[in-house]
Amino acid sequence: MISITTCRVCGGNQFTTLFTCKDYTVSQKLFSLIQCNQCSVIITSPRPEDETLGEYYQSEDYISHTSKANNLINLLYLNVRKITLKQKHEMLESITNQKTILDYGCGTGSLISYLQTKGWQVKGYEPDANARKIAQTTCKVYDKPESINESFDVITLWHVLEHTTEPNETLFLLSKLLKPKGKLVIAVPNHKSYDADFYKQYWAAYDVPRHLWHFNREAMERLLQLHGFVIQKIEPMKFDAYYVSLLSEANKNNSILKFLKGFIRGFRSNLKAQKTGEYSSLIYIASR
Repeated sequence: MISITTCRVCGGNQFTTLFTCKDYTVSQKLFSLIQCNQCSVIITSPRPEDETLGEYYQSEDYISHTSKANNLINLLYLNVRKITLKQKHEMLESITNQKTILDYGCGTGSLISYLQTKGWQVKGYEPDANARKIAQTTCKVYDKPESINESFDVITLWHVLEHTTEPNETLFLLSKLLKPKGKLVIAVPNHKSYDADFYKQYWAAYDVPRHLWHFNREAMERLLQLHGFVIQKIEPMKFDAYYVSLLSEANKNNSILKFLKGFIRGFRSNLKAQKTGEYSSLIYIASR
């Protein structure tokens, strides 16, 4: 196991232990979350070694790596994805007139396949072999970051940065792949949201140990500034509050009322976020 002793966002070395979370998806093991006292990023520490992290993704329930739904929650996710693909396309069209894109951590390639039908020149990067195989049926997908040898107008990371073992290395690479006036789009869970505060250690978006870093606005802004990026706009991902709350209810007690309770909690989270801006997940649109 690897213990984090230096914050990757601010360089601080003083942490507060928050609580222990369970890996409900694969191992059923417990993992601790610590929070940097200086910038408030939350970190999964200690975490598995790099060589063994892949083992924690080997589950039919891990929806990002499959195009099949083996339970009702994942079926809902796949149906909502049809809506969110359209929303992502509209957002991307609104921030750039250029249409070369790299989806970093593209999973099964649903977004880039959709964008390709809309006239975008698309590429993906996906480390998981099974997900990559599905994506490669329609698009060019790289298997290693160092193999990417072109530049892009837009680079997107949809719930990916929190998975990276070294976010600074990832952002340094992407800053070199992005064209001078390009846009970087990063979507991550927001641990300052109402649903995160309500569910605490049961909050599904902590998703230990697959999620290694847990950001809020302050931490994300500081991290991007380290690499010369300025946040131009922050957008909500409103469906995430419902999906995460449904999963969190299952984590908490998995009762027959989990769907009703999860929906109500997701609705309340979005309602409160209308005033605070602290949605369950946030999209950061940045440029240099």
